[in-house]
Amino acid sequence: MAHNLLSFRDSVDQMFTKAASLMELSPGLEEKIRVCNSTYVVRFGVRLRGQIHTFTGYRAVHSEHMEPVKGGIRYSLDVNQDEVEALAALMTYKCALVEVPFGGSKGGLCIDPRAWNEDELERITRRFTYELSRRNLISPSQNVPAPDMGTGEREMAWMADAYKRLHPDDINAKACVTGKPRHAGGIDGRVEATGRGVQYALREFFRHDDVMKKAGLTGDLGGKRVVVQGLGNVGYHAAQFLSAEDKALVTCVIERDGVIRNPQGINIDALRGHIRATGGVKGFAGGDFTEDGLRALEDDCDILIPAAVESVIDATNADRIRARLIIEAANGPVTADADRILREKGTVIIPDMYANAGGVTVSYFEWVKNLSQISLGRLERRHEEARARMIVEELERLSADTGLNWTLSKGFKESFLTGADELELVRSGLDDTMRESFKKMKEVWVNNPRVDDMRTAAYVVAIRRISNVYNSLGL
Repeated sequence: MAHNLLSFRDSVDQMFTKAASLMELSPGLEEKIRVCNSTYVVRFGVRLRGQIHTFTGYRAVHSEHMEPVKGGIRYSLDVNQDEVEALAALMTYKCALVEVPFGGSKGGLCIDPRAWNEDELERITRRFTYELSRRNLISPSQNVPAPDMGTGEREMAWMADAYKRLHPDDINAKACVTGKPRHAGGIDGRVEATGRGVQYALREFFRHDDVMKKAGLTGDLGGKRVVVQGLGNVGYHAAQFLSAEDKALVTCVIERDGVIRNPQGINIDALRGHIRATGGVKGFAGGDFTEDGLRALEDDCDILIPAAVESVIDATNADRIRARLIIEAANGPVTADADRILREKGTVIIPDMYANAGGVTVSYFEWVKNLSQISLGRLERRHEEARARMIVEELERLSADTGLNWTLSKGFKESFLTGADELELVRSGLDDTMRESFKKMKEVWVNNPRVDDMRTAAYVVAIRRISNVYNSLGL
C-alpha cells in the first residue's frame, strides 16, 4: 500500500489544527497563532580557499506574543524554509507550555560543518552573525539564538563575540545567544539540559500510576528496556542519566552506520568513546552490531527515545513499532499520520514540545543570568550554609546537654551543610519546570474526554496560554 508521507511542516500544522478544533478560538485568533510571522533568507559570501563561497541562511520568527523570540540555529545541508518555520512554530508552543517568557523562532545555515575546518567555520559563523544582526535577528531583547544540530558552545561563543564587536555599548550583549561555554557567559548544566529534561520527564511520568497504566507499565524506571536513536548530545545524556542514575537498561542504540544491541544493557560512556574514536558504532565490543539501524526502532522495548531528526517514525513503519512508551527527545520524530496509527495501537507518546524543553528552559536561566550579571546562587549560598550550620550545632548541643549522645551521620551532615551551587540550582529549576508542565498536560488529558493523547493536551495548554496573551494585548 502506497503512503503519501507528510512533511514535517504538515505534521505540525495537523497537530495544531487537531488541538485548536477542541478550543473556542475565533477563526482570526486561531490563524494568528498558527502562522509564521516572518522568515528571512540571507545569502552572503565568504572568501575561503582562494575563492568566494556563497552560503544561504534562514531565520524564522513564528510568534512575537512575547519577546525576545527564542530558538536554535542548526548547520545542515538539509536546512530549508519549511523546516525552520515548522521548528519555529514548535518553539512557540514549547515556550508557552513550560512557561518561559519567549516567543518562537528558529534558524539554520545550509552547510555541512564537517566540510570546513575550525578557522573557516568561525569566519562563516561571524559573517552569518553580522547578517543576522543588521536585520535585528540576533539581540538580547528581540531574538536570542541557541545551539541546535551541527552547532554547539563553540559557535555560540563566536556569535556572542561577533555581536559584542558590532554593539560594543550593549551591556547585555552576552545575552544575545544562549548555550555559550561557561567561561564565556554560559551556565552550568546547559550542555546536559535537553537530555536531563528527558530524564526528568520520564521520572514524572512514572510518578503517576494512572498514566503509566495507559502505557501498560508499572513500577519505576529501574530495569525498563530502552531503545535510543541517536547518541548525539541529547541522546547521550538521556541514555547516560537513565542508565547510571535510574538503573534503566539501554538495550539498543541506533546510529548512522547501524545499531548496537545488548539485552543486558549497553555501557553508554564506552560506546560514546568508541563513536568518537571510529566515527560509528561498528566494531563496538559491548554489543552486537547490525547495519539496518532504523529497523531497530521496531525492537520490543518499554521506552523508545528517538533523539536525532524529524520524521523517523511515519506511516510506513508506525504499525510495526512495539514500544509501549515513546518519548520524543528530537523535534518531530513522529509524523501526524504515524501519531494517529500509534494512538490507535495504544502506544503512549510524550510529545517533543514537552520532552525536549529542557534546552530552552535552561537557556532561559542563562539569559536571566546574563541580564542580571551574576551567577545563580552567588548571593545566597554561604548564607544557606551558615544557617544550616547553626541548626546542626544547636541539635548537637541539645544532644550533649540532654545526654542523648546521638550524632548526625557524616553523609547527611556534609550534604546538609553544603549550599546549592549553580548546577544544583539549574537542575532544581529544570526539575520543577518538567514536573509542573506535566501536571498541566495531565490535567487536560485526563479530565477532558475530547483529548485522547498527551500531545493534544500539550497543544491545548500552549495554545490557551498564547491566546490569553493575545487577548490581553487587545488582539
